[in-house]
Amino acid sequence: MSKLAPADVVDRYNRALAARDFPGARALLADNLRFEGPIDRFSTADDYVKAITSLYGMVKGVEHQATIADGDNVAVFYLLDTPMAKAPVAEWYTVRDGKITHLRTYFDARPFAPHA
Repeated sequence: MSKLAPADVVDRYNRALAARDFPGARALLADNLRFEGPIDRFSTADDYVKAITSLYGMVKGVEHQATIADGDNVAVFYLLDTPMAKAPVAEWYTVRDGKITHLRTYFDARPFAPHA
């Protein structure tokens, strides 16, 4: 069996999320995944998966716009449709040995912040 290219690992991960197959998505993450976003930071895949599972409770859809790959780095751009906003999101993945080891998410978090 040939090793998956980093872009294919990221594509499988995002397809698992879209199908709400959280165990399938988790299988593509390194145990010591580092996640950095505008709202949260995690240093284990299990903590991240708990958060993403909760987030997907309100996700109405994800509209993929583009994927760009450069070696072990993959960037994915999409519109995240939620009740609060249809937010443009950029994600930067690092893939090593068939697992996502680092995930950085960039988006405008203001629509998701609690209102004062």
